[in-house]
Amino acid sequence: MKNLLTDIPGVRVGHADDAALASGVTAIVFDQPAVASIDVRGGGPGTRDASMLDPVNTVERIDGIALSGGSAFGLEAGGGVQAWLAEHGRGFVVGNALIPIVPGAVQFDMLNGGNKTWGRFPPYRDLGYAAAEAASDGAFALGSVGAGYGATTVNFKGGLGSASAITTGGVRVAAIVSVNAVGSVNIGDGPWFWAAPFEVGDEFGGRGWPPSFTPDMLTMRLKGAPAATSIENTTIAVVVTDAILTKAQARRMAIIAQTGFARAIYPVHAPLDGDAVFAAATCEKEIDPLYGLTELGAIAANVIARAIARGVYEATALPFPGALPSWKIRFGK
Repeated sequence: MKNLLTDIPGVRVGHADDAALASGVTAIVFDQPAVASIDVRGGGPGTRDASMLDPVNTVERIDGIALSGGSAFGLEAGGGVQAWLAEHGRGFVVGNALIPIVPGAVQFDMLNGGNKTWGRFPPYRDLGYAAAEAASDGAFALGSVGAGYGATTVNFKGGLGSASAITTGGVRVAAIVSVNAVGSVNIGDGPWFWAAPFEVGDEFGGRGWPPSFTPDMLTMRLKGAPAATSIENTTIAVVVTDAILTKAQARRMAIIAQTGFARAIYPVHAPLDGDAVFAAATCEKEIDPLYGLTELGAIAANVIARAIARGVYEATALPFPGALPSWKIRFGK
């Protein structure tokens, strides 16, 4: 186990980013089409093909997922991943046509200091293609890479994190998260992570919780507040399992997994957040439809919380005047 999304067999992850742009894309590519659904809790989402993932709708399986910066411009990243899949003969069969199915979600990183004056054609389609081309089933970088390149929180640089676990029955579940939160992943302005009770080893520093909580630690901190610039938000996640799930069960796993956001970000699911969780299943191992699905959802919430903390822990600061510090610059040894 690598403690990454690629611990699920048949799942590949690739990044593409641009330092001058201060933004990027992460592509999740499935070797075989995966059952998938989505749960959206943020009040300002930016998604591609989200309605298709509703359990009442026809298409059951997807070929990939695109996570991107760039706000609404970043929705074009899914087209780049789709183009790469089409070149490789992947897609939903309609007569003699193949249509790759690539949902996606975006986050707002437009005010982080990078050069967003790209002219007529946003770069995200090309970045999506490059991310898919780079996707592998091995280890991949965390922190300020891919979709998390330009991400921020209220007080520290955000980033891309991942984590994995195994249920008591041997079913694998793993998550990847791009953390661009309106609130804080850390308690107050200290080194402690809200997700500390779920940490495995010292995957995000091993600092635990503070000895006690002060009123200041529980004070709400919001990025850009109280001005309208608090739109600079959104945390987007993908959680994948090798369990056999229906589309409706994948939706339920996504709903339960959203609990991980609340365990790791304070506050979360705000009016201008676009917080969303994709849930996918490669359908290799049977589970009990009630107890097994509940356990799967609970562990999915845990790995999402851990991935959120890892995204901030592994991030590096952007090289622009006034950029937020990274956790490691402030608290690392």
